Amino acid sequence: MRKEVQEMFDAGKVTKDCIDWIRDFFEQNGQDCNAVVGISGGKDSSVVAALCVEALGKERVIGVLMPCGEQGDIDMAYKLVQHLGIRYFIVNIKESVDAVTKSIGILPEISVQTKTNLPARVRMTTLYAVSQSMNGRVANTCNLSEDWVGYATRYGDGAGDFSPLCNLTVTEVKKIGMELGLPAELVEKTPSDGLCGKTDEENLGFTYAELDEYIRHGVTKNMETKARIDSLHHRNQFKIEPMPGFVYK
Repeated sequence: MRKEVQEMFDAGKVTKDCIDWIRDFFEQNGQDCNAVVGISGGKDSSVVAALCVEALGKERVIGVLMPCGEQGDIDMAYKLVQHLGIRYFIVNIKESVDAVTKSIGILPEISVQTKTNLPARVRMTTLYAVSQSMNGRVANTCNLSEDWVGYATRYGDGAGDFSPLCNLTVTEVKKIGMELGLPAELVEKTPSDGLCGKTDEENLGFTYAELDEYIRHGVTKNMETKARIDSLHHRNQFKIEPMPGFVYK
């Protein structure tokens, strides 16, 4: 369901409200717990980590950097944790991903989709392991634009205990990042899943600006883009809905 929003997005107010919301979440779900955030170096994890610092203080925010072997842009992740001054751990997931891949080699075929999504699911397993050992709650870093078209891995980056950005588009997340004083190179970094070698927009077939305009205002100049967005939204709706459960009568 498309949420009605004002024409002018008030980044200052929304940022404050989101910080208050995170603070309230922890008051109700672990007053002494830490926020555990997977740090990729992109805008979403940067903004979520910064919001958590504002809400809880930097001593209660833990970053987890999870390269899969070599990560070409890991310097952006280092830049973020150093900018915020938060604790962080580096967990290279390559051996884990390779072990699972080897274990499922008994299958007749391992699909490209499986290989693409496996690192995201191993990362979420890692985040929960860190969180459970460090008295934490795992932050989901997905935004509304990604969720709208299913651009998240179910039980991978689509999981978490609390989700600050799930009702905010990419355009709005960027404005919040600037409101929080994050370095521009983190906020404006070209979004990529870091798994398939393509940018998000190359994979999607349209820009986030086009998607955000359609989500917020129902407007698009290209009918092929509209059809693709609608198709992706319909096919991936299950990812953001509760798991269906049989009800015994």
